[in-house]
Amino acid sequence: MDITELILFQHHEQRRTFALLDEVPRDDATALGAIWSRLEVLLEVHAAAEEKFFYPKLLTIGRGAGDADSARDETEDAVKDHNEIRDAVRKVAGLEVGSDSWWDRVTEARIANSDHMAEEERQDLADFRRHADLQTRHDIALAFIAYENEHAYGIAPVDKDPEAYVQEPG
Repeated sequence: MDITELILFQHHEQRRTFALLDEVPRDDATALGAIWSRLEVLLEVHAAAEEKFFYPKLLTIGRGAGDADSARDETEDAVKDHNEIRDAVRKVAGLEVGSDSWWDRVTEARIANSDHMAEEERQDLADFRRHADLQTRHDIALAFIAYENEHAYGIAPVDKDPEAYVQEPG
């Protein structure tokens, strides 16, 4: 198991779940609500696991990849992105499922998440592949997946200060 492959797989699952929303009739609030509830959990638990296991190690071994100057820049930006995704997800809460305003906020979350995943794949994951040995990648993946399974029903979203995070990750 490799943490970079696991993260890529989960990105695919997030994209697929957003796409599932597109398949459901707009007036099927039950199905839309069920899919959205699952997606909320996927997004938050994934972000929390990255912040707990992946990014602390990237900060110690990364050097920057793609269009990022350093692992610190990659990490600070990723935590900021996670906060933006959390904020967008929070805006969906309390809206009538399937309404125009609900779809607008879901689309906002989708855009924030898509932008983050593209950047993470281009920078953070590439950096990690270049600088982490296979055993480290395996060990982090095992801890990451165990954490996600422990929190399969969700966790409370908590924004983090990106600058403070890179000083004291986790």
